[in-house]
Amino acid sequence: MSYEGSERRVHQVFVTRNSEYHVRADVCVAVRERAGERWRDDHPAVGRRLAGALKHVPGGIIPTMEDVQIGHSVYFRRGERDLVTSAIERIERPARAVVAAYPERLH
Repeated sequence: MSYEGSERRVHQVFVTRNSEYHVRADVCVAVRERAGERWRDDHPAVGRRLAGALKHVPGGIIPTMEDVQIGHSVYFRRGERDLVTSAIERIERPARAVVAAYPERLH
């Protein structure tokens, strides 16, 4: 049996070559290095709102109103200092154990 209603889960993980960006309700709540799996609570993306995505096209990048997809870069906004990730390789849902393992101040 599969659920056909609207998506209700609030957590997503955007995986780039070097990092995992853990997002809850469009806010980055944790960043983890893929090598060594160390949480980076000092990463500048933590606490920033997901503002959209940038789509890589021949000759450059363009903003897109689409949901973030593999190959896009995630765009986080916070005041005057915005942040753009490298291209997304995978989009996942974190296991409950991973959410429970977020650094304490991020719960």
